[in-house]
Amino acid sequence: MELKKDLKIEEKKSTLVLESRKKLSLTGVIEVFSFDESKILLNTNQGMLTIKGQSLKMNKLDVQNGDVIIVGAIDSCIYSSAEAKKEKESLITKLFK
Repeated sequence: MELKKDLKIEEKKSTLVLESRKKLSLTGVIEVFSFDESKILLNTNQGMLTIKGQSLKMNKLDVQNGDVIIVGAIDSCIYSSAEAKKEKESLITKLFK
């Protein structure tokens, strides 16, 4: 039971709202790794997020609350997570013990 409680505490909410492919509002941002006019790389509660587009700018960056607003021509938002792969591998190894 304690394990389930710990997992619920660690799970944090994250939202992604895209308006007309011109304005992206995010919550749950932990860290901004890199950004330029064509690509922004963020670490979020849900994993790594890569945002690609043209003329990208960060209008708002609130690291304490994890809020980010990005404007520009947004082409794609791609989540990837090395941690998710590790969890899957550990589950498979548990099954075959």
